[in-house]
Amino acid sequence: MSTQTFVLPDVGEGLTEAEIVQWRVAPGDTVAVNDVLVEIETAKSLVELPSPFAGTVGELIVAEGATVNVGAPIITIADAAAAASVVGQSEHGEPAEAESEGEGAVLVGYGTGGAVTSRRRKPAVTAEQRVEASVGVVAKPPIRKLARDLGVDLGAVKPSGPAGEVTRDDVVKHASQASVFRNLETPEWSPVREETIQVAPPVDESREETIAVKGVRKATASGMVRSAYTAPHVSVWTDVDASRTMELVKRLKASPDFADTKVSPLLIMARAVIWAVRRTPMVNAAWIDAEDGAEIRVRHYVNLGIAAATPRGLLVPNIKDAQNLNMQGLARALEKLTVTAREGKTTPADQQQGTITITNIGVFGMDAGTPIINPGEVGIIALGAIRQKPWVVDGEVRPRWVTTVSGSFDHRVVDGDGVSRFIADVASVLEEPALLLD
Repeated sequence: MSTQTFVLPDVGEGLTEAEIVQWRVAPGDTVAVNDVLVEIETAKSLVELPSPFAGTVGELIVAEGATVNVGAPIITIADAAAAASVVGQSEHGEPAEAESEGEGAVLVGYGTGGAVTSRRRKPAVTAEQRVEASVGVVAKPPIRKLARDLGVDLGAVKPSGPAGEVTRDDVVKHASQASVFRNLETPEWSPVREETIQVAPPVDESREETIAVKGVRKATASGMVRSAYTAPHVSVWTDVDASRTMELVKRLKASPDFADTKVSPLLIMARAVIWAVRRTPMVNAAWIDAEDGAEIRVRHYVNLGIAAATPRGLLVPNIKDAQNLNMQGLARALEKLTVTAREGKTTPADQQQGTITITNIGVFGMDAGTPIINPGEVGIIALGAIRQKPWVVDGEVRPRWVTTVSGSFDHRVVDGDGVSRFIADVASVLEEPALLLD
């Protein structure tokens, strides 16, 4: 009879923590090896964790919404014979103790590190605790200083804090009602030096919302700051007559070969980027900082990243070896990438080892931008909205489908001439897709 403790595993992303999003089991449930126990969110993706043990669920050690470190215990699982005692302990509020560690099933990517202290949410403050806290004057040092500066007796202030503490708004409100403040330059209180000061009303917190920075948002923020302040960005853009691209998209949509595949201008853009990379390989490189000095690593393959806005935030999955795909294969890969991202099923592997990225800002109605380079890459290209505009053709003004191609590049790796040549090549393909035939 044994109780196994399952710790948060290393899911192979090189990350140290994850958030418990949703438990898929409850105490008393029977589980088999590889049954999904919980859904977690790391800085890169949502991951379902399967059970390495068979038995009965004992205690859910970590609550939904809490963030824990790799190696921290999150759940106990007992065999059938031990289930009753484990569940009984949980009902009395006592943690179920493991009788033996056991081996359990070995699952790919699961670490065996020791437990690490988890960052639990603070327990809710009870009404009794609030009453006890309000017996004395509870206030943080900055609030006490504010009260002294404003001449407010903290003992006369009605506290509104969750634990019975006096808040900044409490002090300001009390001082506002008194209408008369102590002159801060006067060492001693004197009615002669009294003056009336207008005080701003307390902030209505019900009109504001606080969003915790974690998961994908935390990783995106960290990566963008690192990229922006490490890689010196240079940005360029050019307007393009994309009328022939729009004609090609229309023909492909009518083709039986693409009957079950979504076709959009992004497909032609992707092919254009792959084509242009062959002519300017440095945009597909990486800057590597090494102990013995920096080096530039040029990749002779294209893992094409597509920036995707998802309900979880910005993800940049990439199509591995996109240079080997024909038009139909690339269209299917783009569609699969997009659907997977929208469903929140993008895996960590899909987001690793990218070499160059496209961001389609045109879907949001934007014409151009100066995007930040995806960390580990040298270039990112933006496709703007495609609109009908007046365009001069053979000396005459005609309505044409016009877009803007823009991009940002790491100036440590690629110079202005290379950047300009690359963007010009992409634009050339959008103007004349027949160039892809060479």
